[in-house]
Amino acid sequence: MNDCEPSEFASPEAFRHGRLLAAPLRWPRPSRLDEPLRTSRPGAAKALESLGLRTVGDLLEHLPRDRREARTVAALSAGEAATVVVRVRSIRSRPVRRRGMRPLVEATVADDSGPMKVTFFNQPWLESRYRPGTRLVLHGRYEGRNRFVVSHHAPTDQAASGADGEVGHYAATEGISSTEILALVRAARPSLEHLLEPLPAGMRLAEWLPDRRAAVAAVHYGERPSDAEAGRRRLAFDELLLTQLLFLRRRRLRAAGALAQTLDGPRTLTARWLERGLPFELTGDQQVAVAEIERDLAEERPMQRLLLGEVGAGKTVCAVFAMLRAVEHGMQAALMAPTETLAEQHFATLQRLLGDESVTAGLLTGATPARRRSDILGKLASGELALVVGTHALIERDVRFDRLAVGVVDEQHRFGVRQRAALDAKAPPGLAPHVLHMTATPIPRTLALLNYGDLDQTILRELPSGRQPVATHIASGARERARAYERIREELRQGRQAFVVCPLVEESEQLQARAATVEYERLAQTEFRDFSVVLLHGQMRPRSKQEAMASFAAGGADVLVATSVIEVGIDVPNATVMLVENAERYGISQLHQLRGRVGRGPDASVCVMFGPRDAPRLRALAEHQDGFVLAQLDLELRKEGELIGTRQSGLSAFGVARLPDDQDLLERARAQAEAITASDPELEAPEHALLADQLERRYGADQLEPIPA
Repeated sequence: MNDCEPSEFASPEAFRHGRLLAAPLRWPRPSRLDEPLRTSRPGAAKALESLGLRTVGDLLEHLPRDRREARTVAALSAGEAATVVVRVRSIRSRPVRRRGMRPLVEATVADDSGPMKVTFFNQPWLESRYRPGTRLVLHGRYEGRNRFVVSHHAPTDQAASGADGEVGHYAATEGISSTEILALVRAARPSLEHLLEPLPAGMRLAEWLPDRRAAVAAVHYGERPSDAEAGRRRLAFDELLLTQLLFLRRRRLRAAGALAQTLDGPRTLTARWLERGLPFELTGDQQVAVAEIERDLAEERPMQRLLLGEVGAGKTVCAVFAMLRAVEHGMQAALMAPTETLAEQHFATLQRLLGDESVTAGLLTGATPARRRSDILGKLASGELALVVGTHALIERDVRFDRLAVGVVDEQHRFGVRQRAALDAKAPPGLAPHVLHMTATPIPRTLALLNYGDLDQTILRELPSGRQPVATHIASGARERARAYERIREELRQGRQAFVVCPLVEESEQLQARAATVEYERLAQTEFRDFSVVLLHGQMRPRSKQEAMASFAAGGADVLVATSVIEVGIDVPNATVMLVENAERYGISQLHQLRGRVGRGPDASVCVMFGPRDAPRLRALAEHQDGFVLAQLDLELRKEGELIGTRQSGLSAFGVARLPDDQDLLERARAQAEAITASDPELEAPEHALLADQLERRYGADQLEPIPA
């Protein structure tokens, strides 16, 4: 085997200056990328398959998650499991007296810190394979007395483990270890020459990117950490580029797939409503949003706009404007929310905002009584009902609209793509509704591009005049708890109201946290025995939830003890205190949403979070009021690991890209994706053929077509 020096293809200078270097691989018979992986153990083959590693190409694309520093021999402690990088000094097999057992193989190995004895079980052939001078990566347990029992091993060299003793750490599973995968990767190194370059040369030049072979080689075998990181960023760019190409293709196919009813007539109902119906003036951001929505509605292309709003910034007003534009054109509109509580709150808000306008509206959820449901369905089908607010119940098969033209989807990430497509299918034949998506969770541009890259976006940052920041405190201990309860009582005596939020519904033996049902009973009998206390959580019967929320909203109850079911959509201006129990159990965005339930009226408000003072999330809430700043901090704290749950349509987890660290790559990938889509939307040009193939391989052909109704 004619090895090449790693620095020939992965030097830091080469990556830093973006030279288009290819690895000069000269092995005589490299395996094809589609050749099946071969292992010496049957169990290992099944384990590899469970990781999605079936071919040599799959293996080369299975990049190390990180590079970890190997322990030195001198630093090992008795009983410790560790990885070491050593060189063989001597090796021999030793017979075992027990019948049926293969000989042991014992070796003396050493690194710069000193020697030790290692033992390999049931592998007598290693005596001839690992000759003196062979460099090894060993994983096992140090038993003390200078002895090390090997569980996994792989031959390596300076390039495979790093000059400074780092070793690539690969995602593994039961039946195959990271060290064994490293050995397979080493054996597959000659096959790098078969890797194809999907990016056009012009793009690589413009972005100063190394070629793909050099990048993969650097990540697996790079001599220096800087080489591996530069290679990873090139491969991360590929991942992000494919994601953005997918989003832009979906947007284009959606726009070409159907027409929408043009709502371009003069303002009549909406003009009167904006001038006389609203009890407040629109903020500057709301005015911009209304103008963008109106412009979208006037087009034949179905609107697909995301309204990203700070808590309390007035997204619902913009949504009502869009719905009323449909009504004044003789069409219908629907607002779909993920929970009954939120749908009920939206319906109450809609009725309040409509004021004296004689617009028919209805509420349809899973809890709607059969007779009422039948009446609503009939009026929707006949066109008698102009507006409807509901949950998933709106997309059931028996729900038919006469002329649906506008749909509003709140907390849109809580709905699957096909659920939203089912709402699209409620429009008249041959038409699609204009759809306004809303989220009450402010998110930075990084997440917006990742999760909503196929939607036009409008941001509401500006809060209505008169809104005051909510004083936020972290509390712990009995003394501070007593002070918090007294502060709540002071507010209640002045006729105001308070929320107490708990992470659990019922007590749990596994989780040490406060439960809403228990706190409700305790607080009603002790701290707030002179006041009216009600309970709200998701497991209550619909009627009980409605009664509790209606009582609190109308001022009939002083304290609402609840779970995070009140996170969004609850608007009670008279509530001035939010107390959150076990606040460390919530994410930053959840806490920001909970805090947003107070401070909606003219009175000063306070949020008290019980939890550890050194918790980064709680400190972030105490120091910042801006939801977009908090969302960026949240992303930096969580990295991309928890983003997967919010991704739509089966987008797989990133294997290489790391966010927000790679935010600059995402921005660059988006710009390149937009340029490609503008010039070659079908990726038919010869220079885009391999990119089109990568796109289909990563996401599958079904992801590249319009979502069927």
